[in-house]
Amino acid sequence: MLPGNSEVAAALGRVARAEGHWDQSIDYFEKALALDPLNAELLAETAWYFGMLGQFPTALKLYDQALDITPNNPDVMASKANIYQAQGNLEQAAGCLSQITAQTPGVLESKITQFMFERNYGEAIRLLQARLAQLQTEGEMIAGGGFEPETMKGTHAMLQLDLAMAQLAAGDSTGAKVTAEQAHNILEGVCKTQSDHAAIWLAVAQANALIGEKASARKAAERAIMLLPSAKDALERSGLEEYLALVQTILGENGRAISTLAHLLQTPYSSNAGRTPITPALLRLDPIWDPLRGDPAFQKLCEEKQP
Repeated sequence: MLPGNSEVAAALGRVARAEGHWDQSIDYFEKALALDPLNAELLAETAWYFGMLGQFPTALKLYDQALDITPNNPDVMASKANIYQAQGNLEQAAGCLSQITAQTPGVLESKITQFMFERNYGEAIRLLQARLAQLQTEGEMIAGGGFEPETMKGTHAMLQLDLAMAQLAAGDSTGAKVTAEQAHNILEGVCKTQSDHAAIWLAVAQANALIGEKASARKAAERAIMLLPSAKDALERSGLEEYLALVQTILGENGRAISTLAHLLQTPYSSNAGRTPITPALLRLDPIWDPLRGDPAFQKLCEEKQP
């Protein structure tokens, strides 16, 4: 009925993507772009998708086209920085991020990631604390109306877990434990209303592992694994598996974590905070995988050819 409508083609592309039909999805997005080549949002979404597929040169080209239409768009520039990070090019990523003055959630997440990769934990912790304070203010404003969405509570807890990981990397194990306990207390309430969400149980597992309750952490991780197949979106499901690898690493289950990561290196998916899927460069850079570095099997993953 609407053969010239780019929104229809893009919507079909999203459905195919959710079902894991990567080639069909790309065809739909390319058709949508042919119909509406000056749509900056569509260009950015298609670039993000190519990033998920590990086709980084194409992703960068599309991001540049989007920036030609909307110069200095902070979220597009942050997404472009994510591609450079996935390639292990921290210098180019830093160049993109240094040009951004806006402090949107996406920009902050990219900057936090950059500081973590640069092992500049002090700056990463400062930005995480600032974002948590901002989220706290937003939550208080919403709660003033008589309710606070569980999704906001979950987001707050996830950021606290990120902060705990940064504190742990910085050598502040006491601070990390306190922060993880705060996240755990929030997640206990969230679990009562979102007990069928694998991501929530993985967060519970991470919090339990960080505070030293490994038996409870393993139980929560097992619950999450049972729920993983119920994730209808193929990109989301594999993204949760990356989170599982992190939990396995914290628990000291190195063999399982490495096996999960080996699978993910061959799998398109949507990672945490809009980042690209795991790449050998990200395995080399990210301090969360430091406990695995002495294992030859992990070292082999880090040496694999870039996509």
